[in-house]
Amino acid sequence: MHRTLADDLSRLPELLQSARDLAARELAGVSGRPVVQLDKAPDREALPTGGAGAEGALARFAERWAPGFSGSAGPRYLGFVTGGATPASVAGDWLTSAYDQNVSGAVGSWATALERETVGWLRELFGLGEAHSGAFVTGATASNTVGLAVAREWLGERLGVSVSRDGVGALGPVHVLSGSPHSSIGKALSVLGIGRDRLRPVPVLSGNREAVDVGALDAALSALEGRPAIVVANAGTVNTVDFDDLRAIAALKERHDFWLHVDAAFGGFAALSPSYAALVDGLDAADSVCVDLHKWLNVPYDAAVQFTRRRDLQVAVFHNASPYLGLPVGEPDFVHLTPENSRRLRALPAWFSLMAYGRDGHREIVERNVSLARELGERLAGLDGLCLLAPVRLNVVCFTLAGDPTPERVDALAQAVAASGEAFVTPTVYGGTPGLRAAFSNWRTSADDVERIIGAVARAR
Repeated sequence: MHRTLADDLSRLPELLQSARDLAARELAGVSGRPVVQLDKAPDREALPTGGAGAEGALARFAERWAPGFSGSAGPRYLGFVTGGATPASVAGDWLTSAYDQNVSGAVGSWATALERETVGWLRELFGLGEAHSGAFVTGATASNTVGLAVAREWLGERLGVSVSRDGVGALGPVHVLSGSPHSSIGKALSVLGIGRDRLRPVPVLSGNREAVDVGALDAALSALEGRPAIVVANAGTVNTVDFDDLRAIAALKERHDFWLHVDAAFGGFAALSPSYAALVDGLDAADSVCVDLHKWLNVPYDAAVQFTRRRDLQVAVFHNASPYLGLPVGEPDFVHLTPENSRRLRALPAWFSLMAYGRDGHREIVERNVSLARELGERLAGLDGLCLLAPVRLNVVCFTLAGDPTPERVDALAQAVAASGEAFVTPTVYGGTPGLRAAFSNWRTSADDVERIIGAVARAR
């Protein structure tokens, strides 16, 4: 064994303590540090020949790189929809690395059983029935891709071909319909060989809405004259967290032949609260569902879950035919259900957080975030020079400059807020108007943080 590696092994407890101390200091100060770092990163260094050992590497990281990391784990990082990491999920993530399990199959470890238990808890959390099976993947994009891959195989089943054997060309033209799809849907269609241009936009409801017009969707499906299609419904759109009427869309199956995929990346967490659960009524009727866990569940990157009613078709797409991996019989191993062969135990941080805080603890995070988002929306609407682009429906505030909000002016506002170190918001365009999004999903965020965010925006406008 290399001398430095052997020395690190002999001092492993001390090394882990040093890493623990650094992490504890960083997390303890995350509320006070700049939310984003805008300075130029250090120049690249040459690859070390001899190596500095773990203690040396830790010291070098703390000196050279740690100061430039964002405060995305903190309470005022409102860009994208970025949760933090609850204390329990951080502990689970550290143990994930320590145990270093490859959760591709069940042989020799209980790790697969733990993932199945965690998937079952999540299925219950989101109000899905036993017909839905699930697996952990890297994020919402991977979850949407898996769901649409199963949908693609279903199209083949309806048309009498096997896409997994014959290729996507055997399908002929594919029709994918959606009102306000996330950009990851187009990416997934590209990866799957269906094509971005096969995504057909369907009109949305009038009155500043992003939810699909179910009547228009009905007409679009009728125009296909019985050819099977894929419908992508949204449970929480990016800009305004609008929800399609999932129950009404599912009812269209009585007259039309389509696969219903629901992108519930963060909106699915509305199911945790009695006040908002009606927004996802009908989710259980979906054929496949995407939920992102490193958003509102507040587990570390990367983690998401995908659910489907047709695990047999999922196996047809993803099974790995190799004698050493075993056959996908009975309850298939996860290697036969996701794109990966090698799989990190992403379920463990989620298991820790669900075990530690339960349904009630995670419901409190959701309800507090929604309350704070609405407060921020009301406060921003009362500031001169600012206006809301849409009502605050759940946890995202979509706002802009009053008057003539050109892309340049809106970008300057975003840059000024970021430069303050107090908050971070991301740009968007809604209804043709440039604007900004403030997304609440962090378990730490409080009313005091809203005050600091308001102050930063007010000074920057």
